[in-house]
Amino acid sequence: SNASFSHSNSTHHTHHCFYKTMKVYKGGFVHSLALDNNEVVENGYLGVGEDGVIKFASKSEEEFELHKEAFSFESEDVVDLEGKFLCPGFVDSHVHAPQYTFTGTGYGIPLLEWLNTYTFPIESKFQDLKFAELVYPKTVSRLMKNGTTTASYFGTIHLEATKYLADTVEQLGQRAFIGKVNMDQNSPDYYVETTEESQKNTEDFVNYVLSKDNSQVKPIITPRFAPTCTSSLMASLGKLAKDNSLLIQSHVSENLDEIEWVKSLFPKSKSYSDVYDSHDLLTNDTIMAHGIHLSDEEMKLFSARGAGISHCPLSNICLTSGYMPLRTLVKENIKIGLGTDVSGGYSPSILNAMREAISVSTTVYLTQDKSMKPLNHTEAFYLATMGGASLLNLDSTIGNFLPGKQFDALVINPFSKESPFDTFPTDNFSGIFEKFCYLGDSRNIEKVYVAGKDVTV
Repeated sequence: SNASFSHSNSTHHTHHCFYKTMKVYKGGFVHSLALDNNEVVENGYLGVGEDGVIKFASKSEEEFELHKEAFSFESEDVVDLEGKFLCPGFVDSHVHAPQYTFTGTGYGIPLLEWLNTYTFPIESKFQDLKFAELVYPKTVSRLMKNGTTTASYFGTIHLEATKYLADTVEQLGQRAFIGKVNMDQNSPDYYVETTEESQKNTEDFVNYVLSKDNSQVKPIITPRFAPTCTSSLMASLGKLAKDNSLLIQSHVSENLDEIEWVKSLFPKSKSYSDVYDSHDLLTNDTIMAHGIHLSDEEMKLFSARGAGISHCPLSNICLTSGYMPLRTLVKENIKIGLGTDVSGGYSPSILNAMREAISVSTTVYLTQDKSMKPLNHTEAFYLATMGGASLLNLDSTIGNFLPGKQFDALVINPFSKESPFDTFPTDNFSGIFEKFCYLGDSRNIEKVYVAGKDVTV
């Protein structure tokens, strides 16, 4: 069922909790508790209730004996992973669903040129629902195959196609935020809305998704970026988000020409970030993509508002946008997750985003600032899981395997026949996990779970 999972069936028992269909996974698991605290458990047990919620995580046989007493389950409820291991599902905090159509083409030109040459012409095709029906199931399936259990999607300006994207996500069982894009100025005449259309269709879209009453599929307010939105549109979107307690997503400080353009369009604003802030679009519920050229003042503003950044390192290279000074944002206590930015980035895999984040941070260290330590694989893994969960304000729901959270998980098979890497007797468990981080791909992802449900595509 798609009902909310917050009502556990077992609250009435005082002593033992009897789960008729509790599943206990026996084997290794890896998860992140903080950017600098990655927990690698080689011989553990994870107990998941029929409500999809993690009941216990035992890190040793002794702990498991205690959990066995507290929770009643049959020995046939224990699933032996046999050398495979569990990790939390990946969170893609910035992805353009329609752009999957041309992912892997059209790079080497800067952002604004790229939008006009590739993006807007393709996105305009989603006016035809048939085209959306061709693309969206492939987009969502491809992300899920790559281990993305939670995604924050930009759709297009079209109401029907974006409703269909929400239906597709729901049907395939992914957890997601879906945004109908808003653009009422500085857009091609074949791909633009009036302010009134934009407002009305966004309200209709929000109501459509909310009426699903599915805690896993939520609407998100999505002004494309400040240049394509009038002040009155942005103000009404800020109000819509506030009235319905919705998350907000957009783009900020991706490209130097874009920043200059924003300056000329909003001369009264102190900065690009201030444009959003003055329209109530920079809040604790805001995910801004990129943010690679933020000034010190803007970073302080992000931190004060509790707004976060979706770091899309591959896109920043592909569209020659620049390098994000990740350590500076971390120091300023700004929430950070990873995004593929399909199609600005050519890979729909968060594993590739992790690798690129490591490369980009190393480049910053080598060329800009020796005090900015390069990211390592466990920190990148944190950004891919817990970082993304915190960014989307889902940190109490998903992101790691702490009891009480929903079981959004991947079964990783390092020994699969088609695995892109090999293991040897000299590899210990954390070495195999590290190999997966650097070399693994969808061929190692054997099962995908969202809220305890097997949604493997």
